Amino acid sequence: MKIMTRRVILAHYSDAYEMAIMSRDYIEYGLGWSWTPGRIVKHIRDQDNVVIKFLRNNQMLGFAVMHFDMDLAHLNLLAVKPEFRKQGIGRELMNWLHVSAVTAGIETILLEVRSSNRIARSFYNRLGYKGFQTISGYYGGKETAVRMRKTLIKQSIRNNMPNIIFPWEKWQGS
Repeated sequence: MKIMTRRVILAHYSDAYEMAIMSRDYIEYGLGWSWTPGRIVKHIRDQDNVVIKFLRNNQMLGFAVMHFDMDLAHLNLLAVKPEFRKQGIGRELMNWLHVSAVTAGIETILLEVRSSNRIARSFYNRLGYKGFQTISGYYGGKETAVRMRKTLIKQSIRNNMPNIIFPWEKWQGS
């Protein structure tokens, strides 16, 4: 019996080339190549970014890049190799990022997705993201983006402390 190991870990500089190729082929197709190996390395080095990868038996099947600000995070990239989609890899990467964001005190995560990519939009909707803005020509002047967001902090605090009234809530007592 072969044991399959799967894990999400931080990326290393040596992963940048494979991630860049995945971005070019699965995310940036038809737009030109902006997430080059050098750009990915810059994000790996930058302490305000998290670059993670999903491994199964030491093979990278997916990755994500997220930038963190004071109370806001921005998902820059999420890619899963096509032959491994619909196996929970994207969800696992996003869950790792959500936990990291909550731990860092982040209130909101933003992302952009091609308006024509209904599969990705549906995926993010299932994770609790809501579209709130369209941006014409966002992708190289060629394609419209849908900006989506998910609020994290208040929801997670509320779920863990149901008997406390927080400042952002109105007391409903008699």
